[in-house]
Amino acid sequence: MKKRNIAIIAHVDHGKTTLVDQLLKASGTFRDNEQVDERAMDSNDIERERGITILAKPTAINYKDYRINILDTPGHADFGGEVERIMHMVDGVLLVVDAYEGVMPQTKFVLKKAMEAGLKPIVIMNKIDKPSARPKEVIDEILELLIELGCNEEQLDFPVVYTSAINGTSSLNDDIMTQEHTMDPIFDLIINEIPEPNMDEESPLQFQPALLDYNDYVGRIGVGRVARGKIKVNEMVSCVRLDGTIKKFRIQKIYGYLGLKRIEVQEATAGDIIAISGLPDLEVGETICTEGKEEALPHLRIDEPTLQMTFGVNSSPFSGKEGKFVTASKIEERLYKQAESDVSLKIKPNDAESWIVSGRGELHLSILIENMRREGYELEVSKPEVILKEVNGVICEPYEDVQVETPEENVGAVIEALGRRGGNLESMDNLPGIVKLNYTVPSRGLIGFTTDFMTMTKGYGILNHTFKEYLPKADAQVGERSLGVLVSMENGKTTAYALGALEERGTMFVEPGVEVYEGMIVGENNRENDLAVNVVKGKNLTNTRSAGKDHTVVLKKARAITLEYALEYINTDELVEVTPLNFRMRKKILNTEERKKFDAKVKNNN
Repeated sequence: MKKRNIAIIAHVDHGKTTLVDQLLKASGTFRDNEQVDERAMDSNDIERERGITILAKPTAINYKDYRINILDTPGHADFGGEVERIMHMVDGVLLVVDAYEGVMPQTKFVLKKAMEAGLKPIVIMNKIDKPSARPKEVIDEILELLIELGCNEEQLDFPVVYTSAINGTSSLNDDIMTQEHTMDPIFDLIINEIPEPNMDEESPLQFQPALLDYNDYVGRIGVGRVARGKIKVNEMVSCVRLDGTIKKFRIQKIYGYLGLKRIEVQEATAGDIIAISGLPDLEVGETICTEGKEEALPHLRIDEPTLQMTFGVNSSPFSGKEGKFVTASKIEERLYKQAESDVSLKIKPNDAESWIVSGRGELHLSILIENMRREGYELEVSKPEVILKEVNGVICEPYEDVQVETPEENVGAVIEALGRRGGNLESMDNLPGIVKLNYTVPSRGLIGFTTDFMTMTKGYGILNHTFKEYLPKADAQVGERSLGVLVSMENGKTTAYALGALEERGTMFVEPGVEVYEGMIVGENNRENDLAVNVVKGKNLTNTRSAGKDHTVVLKKARAITLEYALEYINTDELVEVTPLNFRMRKKILNTEERKKFDAKVKNNN
């Protein structure tokens, strides 16, 4: 069977996972009676809820006498390490672009990786049925981007298919009237435009895992493409390690892909995308070779983590009340298990009950926390901090490429806010009713910015950012919250009476009847300082009736706290308590008197 290997790349929410669904259905890979979910490739609950792809996933479809291997890639920059490594497994890319939104930062990010690998793009102009679609301008934007990325002539001469993935229609013409219920134009372009993979089956074996998976039964699994030769189950092979040493092992299992299933196969040949098991500590970028004919492939680059947080055992007074796994050993075991399949994640012990966890960004780490919470873990996490690096004797910090779209009336507030956070305005474009801003901002300046940005633009703004480079550290103090918080000074249940009396002081995070403890953050102060408050105080009852009739306390709605909000909101002297049932923000020092002494000491030292 002839083979084609392609990756689908796009910005978040431009419709690539929906497109893969349609390709799977149109190819006849599923039986007629087989139940297929929407966005079938997003198998993880969080992926489905948020509408994002977190893990790169291989699938394969049969079309005519071709086996087309498709890799659905993450569009978010936090998972960019996966995108880069996938480019070594494929011979071409489908670039999915929204016919209205056009080229976005992550489009640029993933396309750059593909072009560096010398791959040819096929452009899928998706959502062509939108009334606001502007396909001609978007094609010009793609051309400009490819020229900017220094592409060769062959890459610039890209074919275009116009689709509406949600409706399952496509056409080679941008006229909406020519859309037909078929995906054949895409399949035919893949066969005609994407080169065949290297099919050299006679040479000695070379296989390099580009992704890792983990399974409790077989342990670590390496996913990659067979570069040349053949590989068989039970065969003895050599692994050329990253340090150049050689380790011999037996291939236990080989998995191939068809549709949404991972199927066991007995052998695979050059050009196949497969997963293998047998070596418990297999690493990304190592080369599996025929015994005695060891020849390593070039190492794959793995993106360095740029953000770190401290994960610790929950030390609040409510510890152990809501979770199933609360001990240091359980949390440690779970973190190291995650690192088995996530090469961008680094775990380092901090002390007996906490670990420094480094990742590619806030989203990367918050998804790990959310998964642990859903599995029944209780833990506390610190504010995310950027990882500093020394380059030629200079301390450097990560900077991001930021693209903002905001309504015209909010532009002043956004420019002022990004200026305060160390941002440097690179360009500004006026579109009808909207202003596009391009900034370079230190990564720490973006921690906590999303919430402020949404408030500033009343929810109409669009903010996208990707890692750009390490630059010398700015002196400015950026990323700390400017307003103080209201901190509970008592343990107990909140009362409407106490909350009503505090409303003029700020915004509350808790409703009446909620259990709180001393040191827990219960609201935001209107001023810069923190304020210890009593939210459990009840009304003094006497047997004397007041002249005025009793008023029922009508409270404003408390601000909802999500995990992302809490992580962005807290300052360095605060923590987020995460349990399967709640997110609570708290001070590191719970005791009110001790905290006051500590804060006074810090103030005097400064």
